[in-house]
Amino acid sequence: MSGSNSSPPTAAHALPAVADEPLGLTVHSMPSPRQALDAAATRRTVTGRWKMILVLLCCAAPVIASYFTYYVIRPEGRSVYGELIDPQRPMPNIQATSADGATIPLQALQGQWLLIAVADAACDSVCEQQLYLQRQLRESLGREKDRLDRVWIVSDAAPLPKRLENGLRGATVVRVPEAQLAQWLAPAAGHALPDHLYLVDPMGHWMMRFPPRMDTAGASRAKRDLDRLMRASASWDEPGR
Repeated sequence: MSGSNSSPPTAAHALPAVADEPLGLTVHSMPSPRQALDAAATRRTVTGRWKMILVLLCCAAPVIASYFTYYVIRPEGRSVYGELIDPQRPMPNIQATSADGATIPLQALQGQWLLIAVADAACDSVCEQQLYLQRQLRESLGREKDRLDRVWIVSDAAPLPKRLENGLRGATVVRVPEAQLAQWLAPAAGHALPDHLYLVDPMGHWMMRFPPRMDTAGASRAKRDLDRLMRASASWDEPGR
């Protein structure tokens, strides 16, 4: 019986040899500890800023909503009598003198709605009319009147007349030189500071100016403005500072 014998592979049929080669490695540099700390600090700063913005938006939202309700939706379809100040002017960081002669920051008045009259200490007939209407407007608010302060800003250093003592009971009287007061309040064109009553919100923003030399009929329309503002801000404003 014949058969073919398989012979072992010779060197000629062997697999080709693979030459040994060094293994290549890619080394990535690691950040230094300082770089890692700086990156973490940057992330914390960005996160903190966003949190602060969110907090400020949350705090401002009720105020913005009340102004939107008052000026855009305008309940009951009534027109606004007072003139809106745009942009609103924040209360400046200036010093005032109280009725007893003490020096106080003007910003100490913040925290309440303020209805402000301005005049020199002599207080002429226009001044007396403004103080009278100021008092009547506050009283007309009924149970909401404690949310609004009457403020008379005296623009000089002269003594106050005795005749005004009864009418000023319950009012806040401070002295601020007219030149400094002009950094904040301003009359309409062609008028003087004492011709108006000025409305300031609890955050210290001057936001409304009533028409000059307002009469009793005008005061009735101003009362509607105040009533609507008190209602619109009821969700975030309470009596007292």
